[in-house]
Amino acid sequence: MSLNHVRPWRNIHRRTSRRIMVGNVPVGGDAPISVQTMTNTLTTDVAATVAQVQAAAEAGADIVRVSVPDEASSKALRDIVAESPVPIVADIHFHYRRGIEAAEAGAACLRINPGNIGDEKRVAEVIKAARDHGCSIRIGVNAGSLEKHLLEKYGEPCPDAMVESGLDHIRILQDHDFHEFKISVKASDVFMAAAAYQQLAEATDAPIHLGITEAGGLMSGTIKSAIGLGNLLWMGIGDTIRVSLSADPVEEVKVGFEILKALGLRHRGVNIISCPSCARQGFDVIKTVEALEKRLEHIKTPMSLSIIGCVVNGPGEALMTDVGFTGGGAGNGMVYLAGKQSHRMSNEQMIDHIVEQVEKKAAELDALQKAAE
Repeated sequence: MSLNHVRPWRNIHRRTSRRIMVGNVPVGGDAPISVQTMTNTLTTDVAATVAQVQAAAEAGADIVRVSVPDEASSKALRDIVAESPVPIVADIHFHYRRGIEAAEAGAACLRINPGNIGDEKRVAEVIKAARDHGCSIRIGVNAGSLEKHLLEKYGEPCPDAMVESGLDHIRILQDHDFHEFKISVKASDVFMAAAAYQQLAEATDAPIHLGITEAGGLMSGTIKSAIGLGNLLWMGIGDTIRVSLSADPVEEVKVGFEILKALGLRHRGVNIISCPSCARQGFDVIKTVEALEKRLEHIKTPMSLSIIGCVVNGPGEALMTDVGFTGGGAGNGMVYLAGKQSHRMSNEQMIDHIVEQVEKKAAELDALQKAAE
């Protein structure tokens, strides 16, 4: 018995949105919620940027964004796109020509900020380049860079101003008969971002890119993102997400998937259910989980593993997981397979044994999936 199957009380009814393509990745409609990140290397350092893109893709990133601040970066983008295993989004600010150059370089999507891309005439040129080269566009509204007239109208950044900015830009794209776009309204304030996204979701059927921008470091940013994105996703809002952390982009991808996994919206890799440990534990739960997280990073197959220190909750949790281990006495514990007691195993050999059992189960599940296809 696995936690991966759907129960009625766990269902999330996603908002209906149009589907667009970002390269070969569908966004919106009934497509899986995609996970994005962004490189933080110098774009002109092609080798370093490609290495970061590949690491993010290996961690599960569906799409990776790359900053294109100058002409040299536009030129480097062509080589990055050629070596990337996933679609590349070009992040464009201030100069519309970077958007044109990025489209010519093979970017799958252009992220443009209404607050700093320029007037409608310049946006029209970016739209033409996107259409000519098969790019989609993300309208990326940010509370920290709203248009001057909106700040004068509302007095300060607020959800109404952010949504108005986004809808104004949607109108420009639609007036030019361009519909391959998604939109985001990001803020570092969780309440502002959530309110803006809720308004936006009611005002358009465009795919929505979720993010709490400039969320902070690994721990604080993860918490803010989990609260903000988690609540919106729970409401059915969001077609693609990026967790913004002052950390390695791979960590953003990991956190993104953990948020989706916690809501049952997407599954990748091993979902470890573990106790916080206490005096009843029959083995060192914390060190064991740390070791297993590292040893099982290579598993991409969705499955569940319970690691519980004692028999208070261990057997019950194991009933609902693919593989489980519950601590006992005399230096050993019980191994559970498919929710049933299987055999005892010593604590000393337990980590290697669990890795072996998880790998075996993953291979079985992969074979079943392949047969079904």
